[in-house]
Amino acid sequence: MSRKNLNIGLYGFGCVGFGLYEVLQKTPGLKANIRNICVKDKNKPREIGIENFTFDQNDILNDDDINVVVELIDDADAAFEIVSAALKKGKAVVSANKKMIAEHFTELLELQEKYNVPLLYEAAACASMPIIRNLEEYYDNDLLESIEGIVNGSTNYILTKTFAENLSYDDALKQAQDKGFAESNPILDTGGFDAKYKLLILLAHSFGYVAKPSDIFNIGIDGIGTLELKYAREKGLKIKLIAQAFKAADGKLSAFVIPKFVSPEERLYSVDDVFNGVLTKTSFADTQFFVGKGAGAHPTASAVLSDISALSYNYRYEYKKIKQKEDLILSDDVTLNVLLRHKKEDAETFKKKFITIEEAYTNNEAGYITGTLTLQSLKDIQSGNNGDRSFILQNIVTAKETAIAESVLTA
Repeated sequence: MSRKNLNIGLYGFGCVGFGLYEVLQKTPGLKANIRNICVKDKNKPREIGIENFTFDQNDILNDDDINVVVELIDDADAAFEIVSAALKKGKAVVSANKKMIAEHFTELLELQEKYNVPLLYEAAACASMPIIRNLEEYYDNDLLESIEGIVNGSTNYILTKTFAENLSYDDALKQAQDKGFAESNPILDTGGFDAKYKLLILLAHSFGYVAKPSDIFNIGIDGIGTLELKYAREKGLKIKLIAQAFKAADGKLSAFVIPKFVSPEERLYSVDDVFNGVLTKTSFADTQFFVGKGAGAHPTASAVLSDISALSYNYRYEYKKIKQKEDLILSDDVTLNVLLRHKKEDAETFKKKFITIEEAYTNNEAGYITGTLTLQSLKDIQSGNNGDRSFILQNIVTAKETAIAESVLTA
């Protein structure tokens, strides 16, 4: 199969943009060149000459010789404006902006269909790990039951440092920021929003369900305290921020992002530092495991490069699961086994929310409860949280286990 020549218009020249520029120089077999680069700041020092840049986004959009737009800016609203304009101009697009894609997924689907041009965004999910294309191509026939994983490298780096080096949360966060893994305002990562946006994208390609960001519940790692860290160390566990989705036999789909205790027997236990890891479970192939770097300029640039290479062969997402139009319902009807850390005075109120309680401990200031509750009850407790409580998932309780627990309570 012959490859077509690609003339690229690049928006953004930060760490990933420069990383892409570097890796393109090292892949001469790919018939792709950066024809123009659009940036905002005229006075910012650049690694390459000023003659390579423009400061008017229309210079790229109106250049008929440019057939691929690569969007690598950090402003989701501006990114959508650029991407939608490029698609309307008939230009293929590669983007790494997970927030933009998550917030405008349906609109972007319609634009691709209307103007018959592809939009690829492998780098928006798990950086160097090609999970989207695997979900699109490998799992198009096998019945996917669940997907779960560490999809945010910044939070995984912070949690790794708190356990491996006994750093405080603040010190680990500062180190992540100094290394360029976390932004100066890190709440997108530490609050679990970045993981939620990625999970939304993975939902579309794994189950064919298009959700809005507000549909998916997320808790980040910014509320984790010393009590939970001590509990994990005493039990020989690690804490990981996990995004997961699973489909029940009745067609109900559950999806959320919550920190989780992970034991040494689990695959995700050894996924540390800025690495991402994703587990898929299917009806026929059982469990499969993907791992790769989830943060950093070159890992992200490698995923962008992979999309550019795919475009040279006229590849596009077929959205097979979405087109199957399976009648799925996103549901809170799931029971979770969790640890809830709370203020001393809230202990009795929160105990009433639990279906079963395994352990309860309270000191002079705070305490924790371990046991089972519904996802809806968890949401109720989390509502209005000002940092005085946190949840760590232990495991998802099966429908059979929930029925047994409820029958014991009502006996």
